Amino acid sequence: MTYEAEINKRKTFAIISHPDAGKTTLTEKFLLFGGAIQTAGAVKSNKIKKYATSDFMEIERQRGISVATSVMTFEYKGMLINLLDTPGHKDFAEDTYRTLTAVDSVILVIDSVNGVEEQTRKLMEVCRMRDTPVIVFINKMDRDGKLPFDLLEEIEKELKIQLHPMTWPINSGKNFKGVYNLFDKNLRLFTANTRANDENTLQIKDLNDAILDQKIGEKDAAQLREDVELIEGVHGPLNIKDYLEGKTAPVFFGSAINNFGVKELLDTFIRIAPVPLCRPTSVREVCPGEEKFSGFIFKIHANLDPKHRDRIAFLRVCSGKFERNRYYHHVRLNKDIRFSNPYSFLAREKDIINEAFPGDVVGLFDTGNFKIGDTLTEGENLYFTGIPSFSPELFKEVVNKDPMKTKQLEKGLLQLTDEGVAQLFTQHNGNRKIIGCVGDLQFEVIQYRLLHEYGASVQFNSLPFYKACWITAKDKKKLEDFIRFKTGNIVVDKDGHLVYLAQSQWFLNTEIANNPDIEFHFSSEIHK
Repeated sequence: MTYEAEINKRKTFAIISHPDAGKTTLTEKFLLFGGAIQTAGAVKSNKIKKYATSDFMEIERQRGISVATSVMTFEYKGMLINLLDTPGHKDFAEDTYRTLTAVDSVILVIDSVNGVEEQTRKLMEVCRMRDTPVIVFINKMDRDGKLPFDLLEEIEKELKIQLHPMTWPINSGKNFKGVYNLFDKNLRLFTANTRANDENTLQIKDLNDAILDQKIGEKDAAQLREDVELIEGVHGPLNIKDYLEGKTAPVFFGSAINNFGVKELLDTFIRIAPVPLCRPTSVREVCPGEEKFSGFIFKIHANLDPKHRDRIAFLRVCSGKFERNRYYHHVRLNKDIRFSNPYSFLAREKDIINEAFPGDVVGLFDTGNFKIGDTLTEGENLYFTGIPSFSPELFKEVVNKDPMKTKQLEKGLLQLTDEGVAQLFTQHNGNRKIIGCVGDLQFEVIQYRLLHEYGASVQFNSLPFYKACWITAKDKKKLEDFIRFKTGNIVVDKDGHLVYLAQSQWFLNTEIANNPDIEFHFSSEIHK
């Protein structure tokens, strides 16, 4: 297969949603369609041993939530699909935001009962920053929820994106009878607790056909005809260019747990979703068709397999061909590295690969060389930009409960914070370690993983800080004076950058007003 054909058969996307909207369930149905797994896992049940394929950390299985982005690769209808299943929980939003820098499009899952929720809004803001193409899947139509037209209006208003229905539901809740495919002109009938198959599908070239009345009843048939006439009159055919530019989102209705409406979504996705796209760097735009390899690290995960204490860096290939055992240039460290065992993933299962192409996500065994945002090239000095590190809002001091395990604790803190789930600060001119997080659940995960993966027992003591700001100044003397006067509030991050911890918004505003020569930064772009 030619290099160009390899690029054009790839689609790399993330599934995003508010917690419990059905994201992990939808992921599993995709994997079933792609033949990557044979049976769906029980995401919530602790009694059943077949857990959701994409939830591989022990704490995820216990809590029934996803707290780390999982990477899965599968084939469907001749396309190679790289799917990134992201955490829905708001405390792990930073992992999701970074993952969105590594994909070319997004499927957003919305719960038909709850509609647009807080996390949905935040995720869409990140998508809009990059004009990421979005497809919407409205899930749980077999439950009593909001009316379809009301849902569309709410989503358009709340998420500020135009919608374009591709399928249309016939009722919802206990009266849910199926969906009509506006593109393929067919009707898929719904039966609860059974997997949808082609026998449930009716080709209907003309909605006035009497078979429609026989199958769903005269009243529902009349309502469907009226709804479809209205939708086609308002929306017309989908403008794929508007979708690719992030202006219009195609919408599908279904029930992921019943595998209903999922095939229509997947078939449309492989038809219209973008192949790998060009990406901005510190020097120029890098495009997939370029001959020379380049890629960036968007995620790091320690102890993917707790038995082997491994640490994997996830690399998104942006251009050229990645080859096993070949030397590549690590731009930040200015040294060349080769990888003898690069992996592709199906959650915890890893397959060694010999090559990878733009759009692919490759797992690299890491001995501590990588940080999030690192770039690999064939020699060119550039960084892929736009990979954010956000200001934490919760701060806790790390207290070592077992001094005999100090080395294990140091190693654990460094490795876990390298993954990006939290930020590690050290008090300026001291040894006090402070963890900064976006949400409380992250502390619980860090404490659990320090104990179970490194044997280090800690407790966290809350600190009265409100926000972390990276500080810089052109005048070194002014910066030194500020540090001297504010010693109790000054820490350094892992890269040695100075950070000011403010006790409140008032303190922060006061310091900004009193120190015009000092710049306060609320997000630290990696490699700033």
